[in-house]
Amino acid sequence: MRNSILLFFCVVSGVVSGQSTWEITADNIDPNRYFGITMANGMVGMISSPEPLKVRDVVLNGAFDNYQRGRVSNILKVFNHVDMYLDINGRRIGSGQVTDMRQRLDMRRAVFETAYTADGKASVRSELMALRHLPYCALHIVTIEALEPITFTAASVIEAPNHLRDVRSYYSEIDRPHVSIPLLTSVALSPSGQLKVAASNTFIFPEKHGQTPRLVHEDWDYNMHLAKFTRTLGKGERYQFAVVATVVASNTFNDPHNEAERLSVFAGLEGINRLRARHESEWAKLWESDILLEGDDMAQRDIRSALYHLYAFVREGSGYSMSPMGLSGLGYNGHVFWDTELWMFPPLLLMHPTIAASLLEYRFNRLEMARRNAQAHGFRGAMFPWESADDGSEDTPVWAITGPFEHHISGCIAWAAWKYYQVTRDREWLATRGYPILRDVADFWVSRVEADADGRYHINNVVAANEWEENVDNDAFTNGIAILSLRYAAQAAHLLGHTPNPEWTAVADRVVIERFPDGVIRENRTFERRMIKQADVNLLSFPLDLVRDPAQMKKDLAYYEPLMSPEGPAMGFSVLAAIYARLGMRETLYDKFIASYKNNELPPFGVIAETAGGTNPYFATGAGGMLQAVMMGIAGLEIADEGILQTQDVALPKQWRSLTIKGVGTDKKIFRLQR
Repeated sequence: MRNSILLFFCVVSGVVSGQSTWEITADNIDPNRYFGITMANGMVGMISSPEPLKVRDVVLNGAFDNYQRGRVSNILKVFNHVDMYLDINGRRIGSGQVTDMRQRLDMRRAVFETAYTADGKASVRSELMALRHLPYCALHIVTIEALEPITFTAASVIEAPNHLRDVRSYYSEIDRPHVSIPLLTSVALSPSGQLKVAASNTFIFPEKHGQTPRLVHEDWDYNMHLAKFTRTLGKGERYQFAVVATVVASNTFNDPHNEAERLSVFAGLEGINRLRARHESEWAKLWESDILLEGDDMAQRDIRSALYHLYAFVREGSGYSMSPMGLSGLGYNGHVFWDTELWMFPPLLLMHPTIAASLLEYRFNRLEMARRNAQAHGFRGAMFPWESADDGSEDTPVWAITGPFEHHISGCIAWAAWKYYQVTRDREWLATRGYPILRDVADFWVSRVEADADGRYHINNVVAANEWEENVDNDAFTNGIAILSLRYAAQAAHLLGHTPNPEWTAVADRVVIERFPDGVIRENRTFERRMIKQADVNLLSFPLDLVRDPAQMKKDLAYYEPLMSPEGPAMGFSVLAAIYARLGMRETLYDKFIASYKNNELPPFGVIAETAGGTNPYFATGAGGMLQAVMMGIAGLEIADEGILQTQDVALPKQWRSLTIKGVGTDKKIFRLQR
């Protein structure tokens, strides 16, 4: 027994909270204060809209081009290929013609539902999903029930955003003895012309409704075309149809035009029921790894929302990583930062190691570019870019000096590689993937440090993890992550039978961590008491576990917590929550846990922004930090050489009766904490 809480392994059946904790619902929708929620499958992200039968944006993972901001790449916003319009008795149905609109994300099934009354004449329900088993495909199902006799026209629309150029529209029908397959297709070039993008969709009409409606194709302008049909319904009659849509680019397929059409044909002939069943089955597998609470339905739903977004933004085997905003739009240009390895990677590693592997595969595939980056800056080894996109070269805008100077990211990537090995014990992966990263990052640090007359090593002229501290010496977090990555490289070398570079350990043992006279760790050599953007020193206590002495943890916490800016990013407060949990300070930790995301929620779905008052959701980094506060703070889990352990004293908030984390690690452990 620890802190009056029982810890045991068990088999859990059922869900501890009500069905509502699986749902995020909006029923008072203000189009002027609407921040959409994302349906994604790790490859395609679609952001919801208050307009019926539409999405706001569609983004494609791994596709980048230079447009919009600065001279750097941006994740590609592609065709809106699942949009529709609906006319009833000749009147177009928009947000001004609907009443009782209600939108709901069912997180268990990853289905976004919209229901409303259209012009007082019909009840309409749509279901949108980014199909988990078909990474480039989406399914949009519409059900119309007539409240009086009506004639309606429904159209499937493909529209290009303004930055796509040389847009070409195509329509064809593939006739077979028992079915006709309509194909609405658009093809365009990315802004610079380096990528070709193609979107294609097809209608699915259930057989029970008899003969397939006659379709009419219309070209409206260079950027938009549609296919439509008309049908008459008597009062009480119901009609259902669907559109299945595909979007691909030439970074993945040499012939995106044909591939988009082939995938749409494949999905269309699978039919609604098979597509839905496979999609839901894949999400059921993801939710075998879940976090369950008793006593706090609000927190249960919010934790599930964080898990849902991380699961939605990345996929196993893709070799793609995650931006701080995931696939929720164009935030941070879709680039990959330290946010991935330090904040989003650990929860995924605990819950789905095979998905976490994709994030590291992304880095490994760009290791050669990191070596070139180090060489260009006069260093050895591998220096990973602060902002990474397609090929792994530095993609930070020039005006942001984080690009040349925020070097701790290389240590974060090495740290994540070692954590992956600790969880999986996969020596082949370590030999072929992990060790090359660890070795080259360690060589980078050896070339990066500067020795003084006493033989101590300093890392000078960096941008700190607290980015308000620019061009400082001996940033605490940078030096701390360098120490760990050097030690991990030596440990990996011994495991694999290699002789480690003796400089790795020699440097790690003598890298300076600055201190004030009273023993508080000093953020950098010249730091004085002033406001900080986010945690820096406190990261040595969590998640790095470099500082483990409770007295030192408390001392550093007492000094830096009052300096944390309320305008800082969400993950700073999740660090505080985790440390308070590890110190057993139950009353304080819940307040910090809530502060790590609740003030950042935006209407109508509570999607979280980077900062309180911010408007750039969805901040997946914050979701990762909040989940770490729960799993590795409150639940006391730790990734060690022995694997995933419960080594910390646990401290359930008084609001929680029990906490269960199931499906953890490669052996799918279950941890249950109960008063």
